[in-house]
Amino acid sequence: MKKRNLIFLVLAFIFVFTLSGTGVWAADDAIVIGVISPNTGALAAYGIGISTGADLAVEEINAAGGILGRQVELIHTDDQSDPTECLNAFNSLVAKGVQLIVGSATSGCTSAITDAANEEEVCILSPTATADSLTTEDDYIFRACYADSFQGAIAAAYAKQAGFERVGVVYCAADVYSKGLFDSFSKACAAYGIEVAAEQSTASLDVQDYTNQFNAMVNAGVDFVYAPYYYDVVGPYVVPQARAAGYLGIIMGADGYDTTPDYVVAGADLTAFNDVYWTNHYDPSDTSEIVSSFVKAYEEKYGSIPSAFGATGYDCVYMYKAAIEAAGAVDAEAVRDALADTSAVYECVTGTFSLDESGTPMKGAAIISFSSDGQSVSAKLVDVVSQLP
Repeated sequence: MKKRNLIFLVLAFIFVFTLSGTGVWAADDAIVIGVISPNTGALAAYGIGISTGADLAVEEINAAGGILGRQVELIHTDDQSDPTECLNAFNSLVAKGVQLIVGSATSGCTSAITDAANEEEVCILSPTATADSLTTEDDYIFRACYADSFQGAIAAAYAKQAGFERVGVVYCAADVYSKGLFDSFSKACAAYGIEVAAEQSTASLDVQDYTNQFNAMVNAGVDFVYAPYYYDVVGPYVVPQARAAGYLGIIMGADGYDTTPDYVVAGADLTAFNDVYWTNHYDPSDTSEIVSSFVKAYEEKYGSIPSAFGATGYDCVYMYKAAIEAAGAVDAEAVRDALADTSAVYECVTGTFSLDESGTPMKGAAIISFSSDGQSVSAKLVDVVSQLP
C-alpha cells in the first residue's frame, strides 16, 4: 500500500510539473520569470535596484490577481557584473526551464548571453543594457531602455545647446558600454559642428587614476568633457581627480552615473560634483501619477528613493505582463511575438513607448545634474529630451 501511495505521489508531482508550462515546478502553477543582475561585486547597486524593482512589480501584480489568473514568481541570480558569471546564471535558469528572463544590467554582461538566448529560444528583456549591437530584428532580445546611439547623441545635443564648440572625451576603450557611448557622442558632435579637441581613454573600467586624462583636458582648454563610466569610479575617482587636476568645467556622463552620490569618498570636497551632468531613464521627482505612485510604493517598501535601475527592473516585469496577456500564453515564442509587435504601447515608469523593429523603446531621456552645498550631493532634473534636434 505504501509503495502504491509513493507511486501516486510521484505521478502527481510529474503532473503538476508538466502543468506549470515552464519546466519549473512552482506553487499554484505560477508563471516563473528569471532575473539576472549584479547583486554582488563592483556594480551591486545596479543589481539591487533591478531586483527590488522587479520584486515590487511582482508583489503588486500578484495582489491584483496575477497574470492570466496565475501568480508570478521570480528566480533571482547574480552575475557579479562578470560576463562569464552572466552566462552561468543564464544556463542555470534555462536548466530549470525558465523561458522569460529580465537581465542583465550592463551591456557587457548582456552581450554574453544574447547568442545563447536566441539558440535556446528564451526571451531576454534587459532593463538597462544600452549598447546598440545587443538587439536586432527577429530575435529573442528586447530591452526597456533606450540605446547608446540616442543617449550619446543627447549629450552632444546638450553641449551644442549650451554653446560649447570644443569638447573633450575620456572613456574606456575596452568596454562595450563606454566605447559605444564615445562612438555615438563623437558622431553626433561631428553632425552638430562640435570639435572633439581632446580624446583620452583607459584600458579598463577599474582604473583608479584619471589624473593624466584630465591634465590633457586642461591643456586642451576644453570646458566640457564627456566621460561615460560607472558610478563606482565616477564618485571616488573621476570627478575628484578631474577637479584636483584643475579641470573645472562640465563633466557629463550617462546612466551609469546613477547612484554616484552614494559612492563619494568620506571627507571629499563635495562641491566638486557641481556641474556634473548625465542622461538617465527617468526622474524620480516627476509628478505624473505612474511615477509618483511607483516612487511612493518603493519608498514605503524599501525606505529609499528608487534609482533608474529600480524603475527599469519594475518596468520589465510589467512589460512581460502586457506581452503575456496580449499573447494569451507564457511560452517564450508567443511572448517574443507579442514583444516584437511594434504597435504595442507600454505605459511604464520610464515613459510611454513602443518597441522598434530591433526591440528597443522609442522614448526620451532625462538630463540630470548633481548639486552640492558642500555638505551633501543631490540630483535635480535639467531637461527631458524626447527627440534629437
